[in-house]
This record gives sequence, structure tokens and C-alpha cells, in this order.
Amino acid sequence: MRAVRLAVDGDRKDPIMQEEATPTPGREDVLIRVFAASLNFRDQAVLDGHYRGPLKTSGVPLSDGAGEVVAVGSHVTRVKVGDRVSANCAVHWVAGPRLLEHRSTALGMTVDGMLAEYALVHENAVVHVPECLSYVEAASLPCAAVSAWSALHVVAPLQPGHTILVQGTGGVALFGLQIARIFGARVLAITSSDDKAEILRGLGADAVVNYRTTPDWEREILDLTDGRGVDKVIDIAGEATIVKSAASTRLGGEIGLVGFASGYGGGLPPIDILQRGITVAGIGVGPRVNFEAVLAAFAANNVKPVIDQVFPFEQYREAYKRIESGKHVGKIVVDIAG
Repeated sequence: MRAVRLAVDGDRKDPIMQEEATPTPGREDVLIRVFAASLNFRDQAVLDGHYRGPLKTSGVPLSDGAGEVVAVGSHVTRVKVGDRVSANCAVHWVAGPRLLEHRSTALGMTVDGMLAEYALVHENAVVHVPECLSYVEAASLPCAAVSAWSALHVVAPLQPGHTILVQGTGGVALFGLQIARIFGARVLAITSSDDKAEILRGLGADAVVNYRTTPDWEREILDLTDGRGVDKVIDIAGEATIVKSAASTRLGGEIGLVGFASGYGGGLPPIDILQRGITVAGIGVGPRVNFEAVLAAFAANNVKPVIDQVFPFEQYREAYKRIESGKHVGKIVVDIAG
């Protein structure tokens, strides 16, 4: 089979395609023929040497993919050959709070991921993909959609009438918007251009602020909420946004900190958290039950992921370049099966 593995190149990683043997399932493993895989910001961060989490040496990258079961181990009970499936990013995080051991079995990070023609995954991670979603669409969900779901539910469940704030037009932001609309929440958004603002409005955002023309965007968010602030923020950028996110949040509100796109600092004063009673929750994607909830919600409400661009497997490097450019709207997918 063809697989991409990360070769070490100084501080960076170089994704190199190679031929290798198709893996054989162990007793509790599922062998998936991968039809599509998708990229997230952290995949580019791994290449650049900016990712601070644990990594497997020369591992297969990408946590997100979808395909068909072609073989199962002798003890597998959750799926069978021929099933349409995807896999949760944290292999053994089925439900409940995140534990330290969940980091040691993360697809595309500490265990081989999805940028290959076949992927071997423990059955604990596998989820069924509904027929209403294509493999390309399903492959876009595991990290970004589950992160958005977790950010909106980790402290208290999202409720109709809540107001949420999403940032940008990447996968997590757009999935957050779509999930919030499913729940009947009001959605405010910030973005970098008027063109992207129109896309966000087309997807259901109630109001959009251009943060380049309105650098004090937190004041605009407060104006849009009559000075109250939003109930929940999905913070993508980290360093450049966390202080303004806190200023945009109501007393007792929540910030789901998903990303670090702008850096690892930020300087959020503890007094801002204390005086406003804000909860800041670090989001490490989420458990399998959250992924299953996303799939059920999208299927029941006929919601489709926003796909920016699909690249053939041979052009996987172009997919990385696309996410590095920051020009994408939605998810970038690699078509493995052609």
C-alpha cells in the first residue's frame, strides 16, 4: 500500500510517500481501506515543528479519515467487514473526562494516522458513518467537528437561545456555527474579510465583524449583545484572541479554547477570569460519544460539512500548502481512493 510518513528534517517534519506492507489486524483491531482523509491546523504545526504534544517517530500523519472496513480481528464486535466507518482521534477515549493516557493513543500523533491507503485502528475508536454523508464529508469531521461540539458542551450543554461567538472560517469555526444553528442558538462571528463575512452569513451567522477593519471587535460583540456578552466562545487562535474573547463573554460565560493558531502566549489576566466568573476550558478534541453525537445531529438535520478543496492523494503536499496559506474556508480533504 501507499502511505505517507513523517521524516525528520531538522526541527521540521517532511511528509514522504512510500510503499509498504498492508497491516494485519490484531485481535481488537479494524483494518480500514481509507477513501478520504482531511487536514487540521495542528497537522501543519507538526510539519513546522510547532506542535508541543507527543509524536510517534516516522508516523503516518492525519487523525481524520473515513473508509470501509476490509478486515477485523477475532475479538472485534462493534463493526464488520463492509461497514462505512470513521475513527475518533483519541483512540481509547470513549466517554467521560479526558485522562492522561488518552494522549498516548492519538491518531496521526502517537499512533499511525489516516494519510495512507489502509489504516489499522483499535475498535474502540471506530464509529459508523451514516449513508447521508460521503466519505469526503465524513473524513472532515473527527477533529474539527468534535472539537466544536466539545467546546459548546464541555461545561454546560448548549441551549436554544444561547449566543455563541466563533472565530474565522476554518473547520472548527464553521462546525461550531452549524452545530449552534442545530441547537437554535444565535451565532456571532469574526473574520478577516468581507468576502468571508458573506460566507458566514450564508451559513447562518446572525452577525459578523471584520476584525481587520474593527480591531476592537470585542466592543462590537458587546454592542451586539446589549452589553451582556456571549454565552460561549470557541477560541481558535489563542494568543491573539484570548483576552478579547474574555472581554466578549458574559458574566459566568464559557470559553472553549480549541487552538493555538496565533501562538502559545496571550496574557489573559487572572482577574479577568475572577471578576467575570468565566470558565476557560481547554478542548482536546473529545470522546467517541461526542463524535457519535455529531454524526447523529448532522444526519438528523441534513447538515453537510463545508469542504474547501479536495486534492488527489498524489497531491497531498498541495493540501498541506493550502492549509498553511490560511486562505481556506472549511475543510481541506485528500481523496485517497481516487
